[in-house]
Amino acid sequence: MEKQTTKEKVLQYLSQNQGSVVSGQQIAELCGVSRAAIWKAINSLREDGCQISGTTNGGYELLSSDDVFSKELFEKYLYNAVPELSDELKKYRIDCFKKIDSTNTCAKRFLSENPDMKKGIIVAECQTAGRGRLGRTFYSPSNTGIYLSVIYSPDEIITQPATITAFSAVAVCRAIKKLYNIKTSIKWINDIFANGKKIVGILTEGFTNFESGQIESAIIGIGINLKDNPDVFPDDVKKIVGSIAATKSLSENGANSQNQQIVGRCELAAEVAAQVIKIMDENPAEVLKEYKENSFLIGTEVTVFPVAGNSEKSYRAKAVDIDENAGLVVELPDGTRKTLSSGEVSLKSSSFV
Repeated sequence: MEKQTTKEKVLQYLSQNQGSVVSGQQIAELCGVSRAAIWKAINSLREDGCQISGTTNGGYELLSSDDVFSKELFEKYLYNAVPELSDELKKYRIDCFKKIDSTNTCAKRFLSENPDMKKGIIVAECQTAGRGRLGRTFYSPSNTGIYLSVIYSPDEIITQPATITAFSAVAVCRAIKKLYNIKTSIKWINDIFANGKKIVGILTEGFTNFESGQIESAIIGIGINLKDNPDVFPDDVKKIVGSIAATKSLSENGANSQNQQIVGRCELAAEVAAQVIKIMDENPAEVLKEYKENSFLIGTEVTVFPVAGNSEKSYRAKAVDIDENAGLVVELPDGTRKTLSSGEVSLKSSSFV
């Protein structure tokens, strides 16, 4: 086990004694450092988002740590998320930002500047230029969600990018189930819903080798809505967006939620990143089976919208299957079938896309 930093020790001790005031001297003796070092660690934790009351002479009390985010804590959670992958995960370059234009854009910059870079994770608490599919804006306000990109560079050239998106969707569902015990479902191909609301969006982009013209790396961008913050979303987005907090509250309605563990953004981001990396080496047939089991479109009537710029009009169909390349198989009114590898669909009786 790696040696804990003073900052990690302070947070751990305050967490164990949450609800009680602990003297700075007591913490200093426990950590084997000076009172000044404890004061520095306390201030750093406050900057990360921990709500800690008190002063050097009066003692400290941890009021809340669910919003704390730091690179140190992220790495700690990441390396412990999937123990058998700990050594592999330590090979990843990790960058954490309070605010950034876009984690996917940042990943592209890193790859352009570092041709030999193959493994990376970029995490941000806010994006000023988040992007969704088909050029849409992905709203990424602070104090609402967590946003990350995983750089995935397999040994082989990437020929089926849609499967990477599908695999990532399953990985996110697993992470949310593990940490929150929330049942989620997937809307082909990149959105994750809970209780009829979108709580996660995924955007996978390829990074191409300019000499060969082949896709060598995939950048998997994942935006997760943790808390309700309707004031920051446009009206059309408010209709479809949900949050993990709201979903968890509904699932616990009428149930005894005492002693429920608080899951912070740091732990969630680390779990998602680890699950995404882990799933890429699993049996593709088994993962796609899980994807289909989590899909809520199969068997429903949908409206198909072509890719932006295509002159073809939308049409009605029935979603009947998902193939081995994560394509959506739809059946037209005349009984013929068509496999969609791009574009979008919406439920016939629903307004969300």
